Amino acid sequence: MRLYDAHNHLQDERLLDRADALLREAADEGIAHMVVNGATETDWPDVAALYERHPDHIIPSYGLHPWYVQQRSDQWEQRLCAALDAHPAGVGEMGLDRWKSDLSWEGQEEVFIAQLRIAAERNLPASIHCLQAWGRLYEILEQEPRPACGFLLHSYGGSAEMVERFAPLGAYFSFPGAFAREKKERQREAFRRVPPDRLLIETDAPDQHPPPRLITHPLKDNEGQALNHPANLAAVYRYVADMLDEPVDQLAARVETNFKRLFAAFS
Repeated sequence: MRLYDAHNHLQDERLLDRADALLREAADEGIAHMVVNGATETDWPDVAALYERHPDHIIPSYGLHPWYVQQRSDQWEQRLCAALDAHPAGVGEMGLDRWKSDLSWEGQEEVFIAQLRIAAERNLPASIHCLQAWGRLYEILEQEPRPACGFLLHSYGGSAEMVERFAPLGAYFSFPGAFAREKKERQREAFRRVPPDRLLIETDAPDQHPPPRLITHPLKDNEGQALNHPANLAAVYRYVADMLDEPVDQLAARVETNFKRLFAAFS
């Protein structure tokens, strides 16, 4: 059974010094490919270095996350295009965020739209972050060019009703282990409405770790704080299979087909 992590941050500074070992452990659990998402200009080189060491397992993706929009350089678009020119890669993590109380909205739409247009021009899969801005995100996606291959709404946290609006635009929806937590029933209900051919699964490692009962690979940072190991993906697959009442091997085959469709340029 081959597994696919649609979204993580293996280049995160909390993981980077042990990323090679974590990747080996993930491969031992059957994880065939993972999409490693840059979030700021400063971590794009780390994503590239991981890809260069593990080109058969990592799909790199480069983006400017809304949390770091205010830190962008004047040359950020040129640097993004240079990273995309260097080797096959996706665009993201990018998006919109009205959840963080101390985060300015200024520049978010401008930077998101610029990245979306780059993804559309190059027909590259885009990985999109959205918190408490679903209506505005829908408006932009409806109005702007979109990559023909599709885009990923990672850790989709919008309503069940919005699934039916995003899917015709080309959206895929990825389920993280954190949505197995007791208080996430609303998110689980939304995923029960996701079309079968648009479902993906992710870890978002090192964040969004599953509830303790699902953690098969405990991991901590240097200060003893819990981190999400990418090898926990297998447990998330089993949880989603139970949630959807289907055999895990059947789910895995479907997710593999979906993953390869969205990321066809990297197959």
